Amino acid sequence: MEQIMKNEYKTNVAGITARFVREGEEAMVLHFIREIAAYEKMSDCVIATEEGLHRAIFEQHACNVLLIENEGMPVGFCLYFHTFSTFCGRTNLYLEDIFLNEEIRGKGIGREIFRILMEIALEEGCERLEWVCLNWNAPSIAFYERMGAAPLSDWTTWRMTAQDMRQSLGRE
Repeated sequence: MEQIMKNEYKTNVAGITARFVREGEEAMVLHFIREIAAYEKMSDCVIATEEGLHRAIFEQHACNVLLIENEGMPVGFCLYFHTFSTFCGRTNLYLEDIFLNEEIRGKGIGREIFRILMEIALEEGCERLEWVCLNWNAPSIAFYERMGAAPLSDWTTWRMTAQDMRQSLGRE
């Protein structure tokens, strides 16, 4: 994987590059968040704001965002962050979301983005690359299986929303 400049990556797909998002591009990130939410039939769940994204990405450094570009035009994104495994004693790279515009899917770009993420994870000493996928998303599941990924069947993801936490703490 050729790194064009620091924080920019060339892929093996003509015209496609990936680069880390820059300050002032929070609206583009939010656009892709809304696109993936629509694809996942979860548009009503999006509460993200440009200000919140700015704080998370550039002030708290809580996550990293790669913009995927075709000839310099944004066509997708992926957002990841680090987790920690107590058993491994090392960090992991956790892919929260990856999204490509529909017209560019099926051209090997997703595989290239995963290759970039794997390179980043290995460079940073991560033990694992992990993500979740909706059970109904057959195209993505087939893609992940072709890449050699395997689903974990002995773990269930659990979640509490901020509202759930407030209720549990008796704050509502």
